[in-house]
Amino acid sequence: MSDFLFPIIEIFFGIILLFAGGEFFIQGAIFLSLILGIPQIVIGLTVVSLGTSSPELLVSLSSILKGSDSLAASNVIGSNIFNVLVVLGISSLITPLKVKSRIVRRDVPLLMAISCAVWAMSSTGLLTLQAGVFLIFCLILNTMWEINTINEKGEETKDAEPEIEELKDNYKGKMNILLKLVLGIFLLSFGSNTLVNGSQTLATLLGVNEIVIGLTIVATGTSLPELVTSIIAAFKGKTDLAIGNVIGSNLLNQLLILGSCSIFSGFKGLVIEQSLIKVDLPFMVLTTFACLPIFWSKGKITRIEGFILLNLYIFYILDKILFLNEFNFLFEFRIGLLIYFALLIVFLIVQEKLKFSNS
Repeated sequence: MSDFLFPIIEIFFGIILLFAGGEFFIQGAIFLSLILGIPQIVIGLTVVSLGTSSPELLVSLSSILKGSDSLAASNVIGSNIFNVLVVLGISSLITPLKVKSRIVRRDVPLLMAISCAVWAMSSTGLLTLQAGVFLIFCLILNTMWEINTINEKGEETKDAEPEIEELKDNYKGKMNILLKLVLGIFLLSFGSNTLVNGSQTLATLLGVNEIVIGLTIVATGTSLPELVTSIIAAFKGKTDLAIGNVIGSNLLNQLLILGSCSIFSGFKGLVIEQSLIKVDLPFMVLTTFACLPIFWSKGKITRIEGFILLNLYIFYILDKILFLNEFNFLFEFRIGLLIYFALLIVFLIVQEKLKFSNS
C-alpha cells in the first residue's frame, strides 16, 4: 500500500500545481496584453485559450521528452472526451445552456472536421512531423480568420479599465504582472513534470498501460481549468462562455498540442497506439458529432441532455475498467450500452414532438 501512496500524492500535487499555475499565467498574461494595448478579442482567442489548455500542453510535451508518446496522445484525447461529456454535462445541469447560431454553423463543424482529420492522419499509428506542421498551420489560419471576422463586423475593443491605465505607469504593478507570469510558468512546468512522473509510476505499479491513466486520471486533472471556468460561467448565466470554452479548448488541444507534440517528436513522429486509433479516437469523434444535433435541437443544451452526456462518460469509464480487467461480459456490456442510449434518443425525440404539438 505504501508503494502506491507516493505516486498518488505526486498526481494529486501535480494537478494542484497545474491548476494554480494556469490561474497565475492567465491573470498575468491578460494584464500584460491589456497594458500593451492588444485588443481583448485577440487576448480571448490566444491568451485565455492557451491558459486553460496550458496544463494539457505542458503535460503532453513533458511526456514526449520522457519518451512517453502514449501518455501525451491519450491525455489530449481523454481531455476532449471529458470536456464534451462532463464539462458540458455538469454545466447544463446547473442551467440549460443557450447555443448561439454561430457555434452551430461554424465552430462545431470546424471541430468535427479537425477531429476527423486527426483520426485519419493517426490511422497509420503515427502522427508525423508533416501532420504536426499542418495542424499548427490550421491553428494560425483559424486565429487569423477569427480576428478578420471581428474586424469585418466593425467590432471595437472596449477601453481599458481604470486600474489597467494605472498599471501602465506603476512599476510595482508591472513587477507584479511579471511575477505572476514567471510563477505561472514555473508551476505549470513543475506540476506537469510531477503529474507525469506520478502517472508513470502508478501505471507501472498497477501493471496497466499508460494510455488508461492518460485517458482517465491525467485527462481529468488537466481539464480542471475548463471544468471550473464553465461551472462558474453557468452559475453566472454566461452560457456562451461555458460552451465556447469547451469548443475552443478541444480545438486548441488538437491543433496546438497534438501539432506541437508531433513537431517535438521530430522525424520519427508521435506514436499513436492501436487501442487509441480503434476505440478512443473514434469515440472522441462521435462525442464531437453528438454536439451538432444536441445544439441544433432547441437552440440549447437541456438538463436532460446534460444528464445523458454525463451518463455516457460514466459508461465510457466503466468500459475502460472492464476492458482493463478483461471481463468476459464486455461485449454484452457494450450491447446494453447501445440499447440504453437508443432508448434515451427515442425518449428525446418523443419529448420534442410532444412539445412541438402542444405549441
